[in-house]
Order: sequence, then C-alpha cells, then structure tokens
Amino acid sequence: MLAATIVPAMPHVLFPTPFGTCGIAWNDTGLTGFQLAEETEALTEQHLARKARSQPAAEPPPEWVQALIDRVQLHLEGKLQDFAGTALDWARVTDFQQAVYLQAQAIKPGYKKSYGEIAKLMALGNEAARAVGVALATNPWPLIVPCHRVVSAGDKMTGFSGAGGVRTKTRLLALEGAELLSE
Repeated sequence: MLAATIVPAMPHVLFPTPFGTCGIAWNDTGLTGFQLAEETEALTEQHLARKARSQPAAEPPPEWVQALIDRVQLHLEGKLQDFAGTALDWARVTDFQQAVYLQAQAIKPGYKKSYGEIAKLMALGNEAARAVGVALATNPWPLIVPCHRVVSAGDKMTGFSGAGGVRTKTRLLALEGAELLSE
C-alpha cells in the first residue's frame, strides 16, 4: 500500500489597509494568493483560504512577504508602488493566464489598457479580448497583477471580480490618478 503524501497548506496572513483588511498567501516559490478587503475580515480570510488553498500562518511572514505587505499598505494610502517584480507562483496558472498577467503588470499606475489592446500585444486578434477578460477574472493576485487597470474598449469600468466589483476598480484607478470618464 502506498502512503499518501500530505502537502501542507500554504500560509496566509491578514493585514490592515485603508481599503480594509487584505490577505496574502505564499510558499517558497512566491505568492500563491492575494485578497482585497471583503465586507468583513472573516470573508476576506475565507475567500483567500479557498482560492489560495491556504491556512493562517503559524509564524510571522518571511521578510520578503512583510516587505510586500508594507508596500501594499503604502499603495492603498496613495503612495503608489510598482509590483511588477513580485515573486509569483506561476504554477498556479496556465501559460495563457501568465502571458495576460505579465501584460497587465506592465501597465503602470495611473494608466489603463483595454482587453483588446492586451490581446493585440499578445499577437492575438481583437476577438481574443474576451479570453483576456476571462483570464483576468481568475487573477489570483489582484492589485499585485493590476487587473483593475484593464477596461473595456469604450473605457468603461467593466468586469472586476474583486470585492466591491466595479466600485473597487474605479476607486483603485482614482487612487492611482487614472483618467476616468463619467457618463
């Protein structure tokens, strides 16, 4: 009889920000999940644990995770940070998702791109814009991979799967100084 190998759950911690309590999960490779604040701290932790398959950390986070937490807090205070160099556990996503996420990471704070523009940058036709949107909707690292900076072709605030939906997307873009159109 073969012994079952038990894979320990990834650790996670919650931390306060001006947007509410956020959460972060990691392993030795990089981040395995990030959770923007939900309505309650319990919901934030529940969603992070489910998506990242993580559990509360038994020890304080490693230095690199704490440094990232500090940067997220600064960003959400309005002191903008670029998270493009963050170590991510790419094994958690498909090659297509990774390609989309790398394009999103290239969008600097205060700027936006459309789903179609990202598809074109990936040498795909405009018809791939929907597939780009689907990939961004499953982003395990919102804010770190700034899916909120991707908007519809008409510059409309559509499709944000993070807590608070389009309202949070608009709030993040406004914080970053992006030009927003009103109807």
